[in-house]
Amino acid sequence: MADLHVRLGPVSLRNPVITASGTFGYGQEYSDLVPLNRLGGITVKGISPFPSHGNPTPRTVEVFGGMLNAIGLQNPGIDKFIHGGDYLPWLRTVDTAVFVNIWGKTIDDYAEVARRLDAEAEGIAGLEINISCPNIKEGGISFGTDLAMADRVVCEVRRATRLPLITKLSPNVTRVADFAKCVVDAGSDMVSLVNTFPAMAIDIEARRPKLANVTGGLSGPAIKSMAVRMVYDVARAVDAPVIGMGGISTAEDAIEFLLAGADAIAVGTSIFSNPTGLLDIVDGIDAYLDRHGHASVAEIVGAVDVSAPAPACR
Repeated sequence: MADLHVRLGPVSLRNPVITASGTFGYGQEYSDLVPLNRLGGITVKGISPFPSHGNPTPRTVEVFGGMLNAIGLQNPGIDKFIHGGDYLPWLRTVDTAVFVNIWGKTIDDYAEVARRLDAEAEGIAGLEINISCPNIKEGGISFGTDLAMADRVVCEVRRATRLPLITKLSPNVTRVADFAKCVVDAGSDMVSLVNTFPAMAIDIEARRPKLANVTGGLSGPAIKSMAVRMVYDVARAVDAPVIGMGGISTAEDAIEFLLAGADAIAVGTSIFSNPTGLLDIVDGIDAYLDRHGHASVAEIVGAVDVSAPAPACR
C-alpha cells in the first residue's frame, strides 16, 4: 500500500482528503456516519466574532450540475465556539486535523477571531481565512477581489496568531495566481481554492428567484474543470502548499486536482448526497497509487504531462 500521508507546511495529514468548510458542520453532525479518523482533516463552518443567523430561507437550491447556496455564514460566534461543548471542546477529542474557517466584516473582525483561537490553539491544526466576505468599511467589496485588501487582512491575521494559515481564494478574479502570491507574501502558509462562483436560479412560473437572497454561490460538478485550471495556475505560481476543491465527488476527481498541483483536496457539495463517499475517495486514491506503482501521494502532485504538442490549427 502507498503512503497516503501528506505534508502541508507545518501540518501533517494522514491522507489528502479534507472536508470543505460549510459542508460538514462542526464535525459532530457527521460523526455517526463517517469515522473521522479515516479523513485527513475536517474544516468547520466559518466562525466570526459575533453570532450570525445567516440569510432568510430558502437559501439552498439544487441546479443542473450542482447547487446554489446563500446560507450567509450562519454560526454561533467565537465565544460559543470556544466554550460550547458541541464545538471546540468536542473537536479536541477528534483524531484528525481540525481547521477552523474564520471570517468577518472588517479586518479587525478577522484579527479578533484569530487572536482568540490562538489563545485556544490546542486541537486546532490551522486557520482558513475566508477572504470572499464583503468589507463593510470599503463599500462591500470582497476582501478576496482586491489585492491590497487581501494583503491587509492576511497581514493582520498573521500578526494575531502563530497557528498555520490557509487563505481560501475567490475564483471571481481575472488572475487568481496573483492573489495566491499576494497572500503567501503576506504570511499565509498555504492557499485553498476555489470558493463558489456567484450564480442565480429563477422559478419561471412564479417569475421569482429561487433563493431569498436572489443570488448565491454555485458549487458541485459544474465548477470542477474551472477549479482544476485555477489550481494548476496557482500551483505553478507559489512555493506553498495548495488545497484544491470544487466539484470533487469521486477519487478520479480528486486525482485530477492532485495531478494539477494540489497537495491535498477538499470535498464539499457531494457530502450532502453521499457523506460516506469521502471514504471512497480515500480508498480510490490509494488504489490509484498502487495501480500506477507510486509509493506516496507526493509522487503524483503536479505530475500532469503538458508536453504533448497541441493539434495543428486548420
